[in-house]
Amino acid sequence: MADPLGAGLTDRAVMVTGAAGAIGREVALAFARAGSRVALVDLPGTALDALLGELEGSGHTAIGADLRDAATHPALVARVEREVGPLRALAHVAAVLRRAATVDAVTVEEWDLQHEVNLRASFFLNRAVADALRRGGTGGAIVNFSSQGWWTGGFGGSVVYAASKGGIVSMSRGLARTYGPDAVTVNVVSPGGVDTPMFHDGMSPDALAAFVHQIPLGRLAQPAELASTVVFLASDHARYITGATVNVSGGQLMY
Repeated sequence: MADPLGAGLTDRAVMVTGAAGAIGREVALAFARAGSRVALVDLPGTALDALLGELEGSGHTAIGADLRDAATHPALVARVEREVGPLRALAHVAAVLRRAATVDAVTVEEWDLQHEVNLRASFFLNRAVADALRRGGTGGAIVNFSSQGWWTGGFGGSVVYAASKGGIVSMSRGLARTYGPDAVTVNVVSPGGVDTPMFHDGMSPDALAAFVHQIPLGRLAQPAELASTVVFLASDHARYITGATVNVSGGQLMY
């Protein structure tokens, strides 16, 4: 497949977590359109096989995995490399959001779940992927997902989620410094409101209307609008960008 834009993604192996979700799906489709070989990763039983059949090109695979078990991450990365080739990029989209009516309603179980999935799993998976990228000798790209809540503290009962996503930003900056000498970039995509089932879950119509009212562009993002940013950060166009947090919020958050 030709690469007229010089993005360098043709025939590169890319791992996309949370691939069965609304954003992860679009990220996977975008990488396949760019000519990459894509490893779709999400919980067992999700609709990965159906998505696999929609990807352009060939050489893709689908793997069911629960990323909360950090001990399995090296084996997962090894399997990805066996099935799609030496990794050149990770798009780590997998996350969970549990809204609470008030901070007093937050349970220890809800806190632990969001931090296990959103932060702890991210660190250990990033490390496992970075080890593979370093072994490959050519470097590569890691793109993590935060939320504008890392800056605002969260809206609509999402304080715990925002706390975990704040950790993603700090972690990614530290890993960017750690792995930079090996030509591994680590960057973050920070969405605002995105039109996904996870965003709408637990959001009342009044709260949604008030949220959208704060967005200068006057609407929620579509998942595909996040995918293009991810593909850019994984491409050769972004080889000199690392430790960055790219705000994709329609102007709701400006800094």
